[in-house]
Amino acid sequence: MLLVCSSRCGGQLFRALFAEVDLDSSGEYQGHRIAQPGYVCLNCGAPALDLGEVPAAMDDEAREDEAAATVTADVLCPVCETMVQLDANMECPNCGSPLEVG
Repeated sequence: MLLVCSSRCGGQLFRALFAEVDLDSSGEYQGHRIAQPGYVCLNCGAPALDLGEVPAAMDDEAREDEAAATVTADVLCPVCETMVQLDANMECPNCGSPLEVG
């Protein structure tokens, strides 16, 4: 985890907004769990970002871009004669026959 202030104020202290803290019966800290990532800079109050999550977010975005780019063309199925969008699996979604770009 690498937290930074979104306003770049240089603050080094942050507060987890959605943390669950475990205490014993005397109020002593026993542990914690981050229920949802969300942090705030204690220096200026701006939201803080976890730069450690950036590579995973970039990978997710790249996979979404690949999925969106898989539709290559509209073709007429030679078996059921339906106009369909050709995608990565290269078969008609209606009848299942193999398709080719002509």
